[in-house]
Amino acid sequence: MSGAPRYAIYFVPPPDGVLYRLGRALLGYDVYTGADVPPPVDADLPADWATLTEEPRRYGFHATLKAPFRLAPGCDEAGLRDAVQRVAAEQPDIPSIRPVVRSIGGFVAIVPDVRVPALDRLAADCVTRLDRFRAPLTAAERARRLTSIAGERERENLEQWGYPYVFAEFRFHMTLTGRLPDERRPAVMEQMTGLVEKRHGRGPLAIDRIVLLRQDTPDARFRVLVTAPLCERATAPAQPG
Repeated sequence: MSGAPRYAIYFVPPPDGVLYRLGRALLGYDVYTGADVPPPVDADLPADWATLTEEPRRYGFHATLKAPFRLAPGCDEAGLRDAVQRVAAEQPDIPSIRPVVRSIGGFVAIVPDVRVPALDRLAADCVTRLDRFRAPLTAAERARRLTSIAGERERENLEQWGYPYVFAEFRFHMTLTGRLPDERRPAVMEQMTGLVEKRHGRGPLAIDRIVLLRQDTPDARFRVLVTAPLCERATAPAQPG
């Protein structure tokens, strides 16, 4: 089981979008192509930037909707692909956020400026409707997760859904760094804020797709398998703030 591929349900911005091009360059990896990407030439990044982004590089530039999991017995990749497409096609809204840079859990990430209920519903739908494909956590996976959580609700989520940060604990974020020392975080946040505003501006970002990714081995990077567009019947705008 431990050598089986892992799958993840993420939001990944469109590959030709300015925000994705920035994110892949900052992390040094493109999840759509599997290629290494050079850093932005005009970013003046710290000398140890490759080290600061080593952990998020394995996952690529993304926001988690359903955390990585191995397939449950009796499930296969084709069935998971079909299910992801159905979940996307049946969404009533296309959420939209205004992306800003914040510190979350010790690392720097792009997050919505305010909480967007339609986005929370999308993530919850991915968690619940696709959970039948998820194999139970191994003892090692459970132990590793338990070391980083303290709240009882997070523990209950871990046991039931394989991940502590779902539903009320869900926070949409697109990671830009690994965990940073307190003294370095303000400068990196200021630099990332400037880059995001320069490239993307202050306008909205549509969360218009669900993306299925696969990690072939524990040391491998995630790669995109399927991009499933959300429906276009309605758009839920970013909340004013």
